[in-house]
Amino acid sequence: MLTPTLRRRGCAPRRRPRTTRALSGTVCLLALAGTTLAATPARAADPASPPAEVSWRADLTPTGADDVNVRYDAGALRVRDGSVSPASLGRDRGYASAVLEPHHVGRPVDRVAVHLDATVPDTASVEVDVRGRAADGTWTEWRRATADAPAELPRDVVDVQARLTLWNAEGEPTAVVRAVTLTADDAGGAPAEPAPTTRAAAFSARVYATREGLVGHTTANGHVIQANDHFVALPSRRALSPKGSGQYSVQVCGPARCETAPVWDVGPWNTHDDHWNPSSVREQWTDLPQGLPEAQAAYEDGYNGGRDEFGRQVANPAGIDLADGTFYNVGLNDNGWVSVTYLWTEGGGDTASFPTWGTGVSVRQQATTASTPVATLPGPTTVRVRCQVHGQLVTYDGYSNDAWSYLPDYGGYVSNIFIDVADAWLPGVPTC
Repeated sequence: MLTPTLRRRGCAPRRRPRTTRALSGTVCLLALAGTTLAATPARAADPASPPAEVSWRADLTPTGADDVNVRYDAGALRVRDGSVSPASLGRDRGYASAVLEPHHVGRPVDRVAVHLDATVPDTASVEVDVRGRAADGTWTEWRRATADAPAELPRDVVDVQARLTLWNAEGEPTAVVRAVTLTADDAGGAPAEPAPTTRAAAFSARVYATREGLVGHTTANGHVIQANDHFVALPSRRALSPKGSGQYSVQVCGPARCETAPVWDVGPWNTHDDHWNPSSVREQWTDLPQGLPEAQAAYEDGYNGGRDEFGRQVANPAGIDLADGTFYNVGLNDNGWVSVTYLWTEGGGDTASFPTWGTGVSVRQQATTASTPVATLPGPTTVRVRCQVHGQLVTYDGYSNDAWSYLPDYGGYVSNIFIDVADAWLPGVPTC
């Protein structure tokens, strides 16, 4: 577990942002010590050589803040409380989730198979999703993986993380997971082209939004819903952020304004409907066009007999749930249509690249030092900035600035003090 430590001074930047506002007190930045990724070995020189596999057995014993309603005893993971279910689904099945520690592999990989040693009663089920972190620190979406159907990741990664999801009917026996073995390899394709400095815009769609409410209930990532909360639910676990993080976030634009909010719950209606993805890689409902939620097609056109994946009659076309704070902030007073941009897709939107300076710099969920850290920049690096906002005034090393930049690759904000340019407000970067 990482321990918060006071950020130490790094080398002085070549250029510092100017002060933008007078300071009545000093704001100290706290950062989490980052883990530096090891250098990644090159691909095998001989393309005809069979790809080497990397296998490891995951450690199931530690349960932490990322885990939901899971317990480990008698050498296995299982559901702790059969009455707990993700808030937005409103179902009576017992649910648990375990996010395992990332595993660093010694070579680039893009395919992961999962072998389970488990007992799964008829009323229960177990799903394993995996994702990968590239050498630049960006995560892929989660992808379901089995022994017979490995997860195909969209790019080479150097770290692999697994997430177990357990379901059982309320009061019925739970699945028992004794061991998880992962095997990663390179599918053998040609090396990916270097990422361009500016990528295509993130995917956007107009979808019907409902208010989640459910204060006091627990979301799919373990967050206990508060009054005036700010997060969203999407009907697929492929873009579910770990608890407290904004690794997968959306921009929701309603009648009054736009808001960037993390994906912390799964729903409405479905749990395998990643409608923001192209039909060719969509987990279910692959005959529907990109951007059309299955619930909308069922409600409007009678698709799937007008029912969701669980056989329930769809009563509205919702493709996103909004927590109360987000719902009212964007200007909704009743359920209605909003524009949603899925910020992790297609590189996170039109961006501009800038260098950073310093070590152990926190990327935070919101533009304030009191907000939850979602990532740490271990040293000077190049980051892609999508937009910027005026947030908390920060002072460091004699310089003050209230501007913060949104980094789509990390799903959070960094103070512009640590962007190594002379301007306090980044040139050419729009307001969020």
